[in-house]
Parts: sequence; structure tokens; C-alpha cells
Amino acid sequence: MQTCTLYYAAPSPFVRKVRIVAQEVGQDLELAPVFASPVAPSAELLGANPLGKIPALRISSGEVLYDSAVICRYLGHGTTMYPEGAGLWRALRREALADGLIEAALLARYEVTLRPEEFRWGDWIDGQMEKVARALIAMSEDGGNPDNPDIGDIATGCALAYLDFRYPQLGWREDFPALASFADVMNERGAFHATRPE
Repeated sequence: MQTCTLYYAAPSPFVRKVRIVAQEVGQDLELAPVFASPVAPSAELLGANPLGKIPALRISSGEVLYDSAVICRYLGHGTTMYPEGAGLWRALRREALADGLIEAALLARYEVTLRPEEFRWGDWIDGQMEKVARALIAMSEDGGNPDNPDIGDIATGCALAYLDFRYPQLGWREDFPALASFADVMNERGAFHATRPE
């Protein structure tokens, strides 16, 4: 596979997932940083993705793929990242759960960081964080394999690392020690270490 161009902003957990998958499968990426505000994305990003969202991946044909799940599927096609048979559906379900946790956490964060304080909607924030809590329970009941990760493991690791990065006050590690151990093992993988947000 030829080098692809990834439109990205480093703190994005969805971008991180793509970068980790690329490293895990040995795919080189040319990184193209873009301004990715949810209310005013850059013209460069809009030229790549009409939704103005990251990540977006320009492949060798010139076509642009967007949404981290689509990009990861493209990069990991034909690898153990996407198991065969029933294992595929479990991996994809776990990826969807992890992505949903990230989306809820991002929406709650946007409400606090982007909306003026007098217009913040407390019930909205609470509703998003309840999704996070339910996702953590489901993740804790579903296990994972950090030694031979599939896309579900990668996505789960990214979701948990995002909580550590943006919501250290949440205390999820104390409530879910097995998940915390899983996250710690994932965080020691080279691709996770190389893409750690700062």
C-alpha cells in the first residue's frame, strides 16, 4: 500500500485510533495537520471532508475516506485487526461501543469548553456522561486481548486513554480495575506510546 495522507489534529482520539492501526499494520502515513474546530473547520479540511471532521485519509487514487471506522477498515483490511467469522462482529461491536463512548465524552467536553457558561445545558452533559458510564460497564463485561489486539481492542484502548487524558477526575480506574489493567497493557504497545496525546 502506498503512503496515504492523513488530515489530523493530534489530540483527537479518533485520529489516534487511525494512527495506531496504521502503525500496527505497518502502513506509513503522511501527516497533514488541520484546524478542526467543530464550528469553524479549516478550508483545507473542508476540501478533504465536507463534514469538516477528522480524521480524513487521502489514498493513492486521490479519493478521500472519512470516519475513523472506515479508514481503519481500509488500513487493516486482510489483517488480524479484523478477524474472520463471528470474531469480526464482536470486534466491530466493541469498536462501535468505544467510538460511542468517545463521542459522548467529546460532546460533554464541547458543551463545557465551547459553549458560553450561561448557555450550558447541564442535563445534556449529564446525559452524555451517563452514556460514558454505561459504556464502561459494558466494556468491563466484555474483556479484550491486549496481547493480540483487534480493532475492538484498539478502539477500547483509545477510548480509555481519552478518559485518562480529558477526564482524569472521573475515577473510572478505581471502579473498573480489570479495564484499567487492560488499558495499561495497551498503553505500553509501541503504537500507543508513539501517539500519546500531550
